[in-house]
Amino acid sequence: MARRIKIRLPGDDTVSGLIDLPSSATCLMVLAHGAGAGMEHIFMSQLADALASHHIGSLRFNFRYMERGGGRPDYPNVAHQVIRAAIDRAHHYADPMGIPVVGGGKSFGGRMLSQVAAKDEDPGVSALVFYGFPLHAPGKPGLERAAHLQDVRIPMLFLQGTRDTLAQEPLIRQVCKDLRRARLCMFEGADHGFHMLKRSGVTDLEMRDRLALESAKWLSKKLK
Repeated sequence: MARRIKIRLPGDDTVSGLIDLPSSATCLMVLAHGAGAGMEHIFMSQLADALASHHIGSLRFNFRYMERGGGRPDYPNVAHQVIRAAIDRAHHYADPMGIPVVGGGKSFGGRMLSQVAAKDEDPGVSALVFYGFPLHAPGKPGLERAAHLQDVRIPMLFLQGTRDTLAQEPLIRQVCKDLRRARLCMFEGADHGFHMLKRSGVTDLEMRDRLALESAKWLSKKLK
């Protein structure tokens, strides 16, 4: 069961957070939401539940713009500030348990986390999991958004759908092939929100569990 918290930012501002930390947790994931919906979106809540069932705790949080009601996403420097504060708060819970803190992000949230990891010598997380990395805008394929990933010094797991219009499969495969610390896992038929075609017979809830399972299997190897 997730518990509500406040995450303090520089300047005495705060954003809301949700912490779900089972006693069996092997790590705590700072889990950043996508551009269009906040930490309580059904994708985020279902993913947090699925992660908990695989012994991964989560700390969700709202970016500043979402805390204020939505609209245009924050500029990167503002988003980075919130991410760093969330990571610091995660260590408050994880360190006494002797478990590592990792980063996880849906789309925009994952991209912002990767930028922090590329810029900071010690980002405070031991690994990154991307739930649909937004490699390019819809209909505008390119690799520019991936340039900073070469500067990330921790392991990265890319979980991507083959129908993702923000990361064409050949391009995301090329990106991950060129990254020494990256692993790519493709989900056949999934779109950017990891929705499957109805004829697949795979529900959204089942897909969240698949994402959590892949995360848990990979993290168990990388965090040894």
